[in-house]
Amino acid sequence: MNVEPQRLKAFILDAGLITKVQFDKALKKAKKTKKRVEDVLIAEGLINQEDLAKLNAYILGVAFVDLEKETISPDVLKIIPEPIARSHNIVAFRKEGKNLEVAMLDPEDLRTIEFIKKKANLKILPRLTTDKSIKNALRQYQKTLEAEFGDIIKKEAIGIRPIKEEVKEKEDLRKVAEELPVIRIVDTLLKHAVLQRASDIHIEPVEKEVIVRYRIDGILHDAMVLPKMVSSGIVARIKVLSNLKLDEHRLPQDGRFKIETEEYKYSIRVSVLPTFDGEKIVMRLLPETAKAFNLETLGLRGEALEKVHHNLKKPVGMILVTGPTGSGKTTTLYAMMEILNTPGVNISTV
Repeated sequence: MNVEPQRLKAFILDAGLITKVQFDKALKKAKKTKKRVEDVLIAEGLINQEDLAKLNAYILGVAFVDLEKETISPDVLKIIPEPIARSHNIVAFRKEGKNLEVAMLDPEDLRTIEFIKKKANLKILPRLTTDKSIKNALRQYQKTLEAEFGDIIKKEAIGIRPIKEEVKEKEDLRKVAEELPVIRIVDTLLKHAVLQRASDIHIEPVEKEVIVRYRIDGILHDAMVLPKMVSSGIVARIKVLSNLKLDEHRLPQDGRFKIETEEYKYSIRVSVLPTFDGEKIVMRLLPETAKAFNLETLGLRGEALEKVHHNLKKPVGMILVTGPTGSGKTTTLYAMMEILNTPGVNISTV
C-alpha cells in the first residue's frame, strides 16, 4: 500500500491529527533515513497506528477493521492457509454466503486477492487493518491446534523410550532430554501455555499418568493428561533448560530459562519438587515484553500512595507485598523498584 506523502499530508492536516510543521519535520527525517513517512510519524508518537490505518482506508476507499480483540471462527480462518496468511499479511475473518471478508495491511495487493479468489471460489472483500490486528489473527491459527494437541502428544510419546528406575544416571537422562519427541512435547506445552495466556504450568505425576494444568486468570485448569512414560523425559528436558542437576531426585530445585520467538519473549521460573510418584514441576511464565506500570496505574491513591512512597525512602525496613497467584505482587514490586532504581542505590533481587 502506497499513499503519496503530499496526499497523506493533506488528509492528515484536514483531520487535525498533527500540524504542518510536525509533518514536514517527519517527512524530512523520513527522506534522510530512507523510511516511509508513516513509520516516522508512528515512531515519533505524532500519530497512532490505528488512526493512520483508518485515514489510509478512507483515502483508498476501503473499510477499516479492528481484529485485536476478535475471535475468528476456525472454519473461516482456515480458508486462507497459514503460510499464505503469514507471508502476505492477509487473514479471512468473516464469511457470508459467497462473500469472504479479509483483513490486510495492503488492500492493493491484487495478486494475492486474485489467488485466494480462485482457490476459495469466493468473492473477496478486502479490509484494511493494523499490524496488531494481523498478529492477533495469526495467533489464532495456533489456537486451532488445541483439538489436535492430545493426538500430537500421543504420537510424540511413542518415540520416547521409557527410563527404568535403576538406570536414572546423569548421562542417560541427558540423552533422553535431547531426544526429538521430548523436545517437541516440552516446546508444545510452552507454546500452548503462551497462546492461552497462562501464568503457570503445573506438571504433576500421579500413579499411572502425568497431569498438565495451566493457571489462567488465577484459576488452574486441566490442560491434558500424558502417559506416565514421558514423565522422566519431560523432567530431564526442563532440568537441562533450567541448568539444574539431572541426577538429583530427592531434593527440591529452582531454576530459570528463557523462550523467545518473533511474537513473544518469556522468562520462565522453574520449581522442581520430589513427590511419591515422581518429580512435580511448576513453571511461572513472565512476559518480558509486558509494559511496566507505576503505582498510580496499579490503583494506589491518596494516603495509601503516600505511605508507600514514605516507606520506600527509609534506609532500613521491609515492605511485604502479599496476595494470591495472579494478584499483581511481581508487578507491584517492579513498580516500586523503578522508583528506587537510581545511580545511588544498589539493588539485589532474590
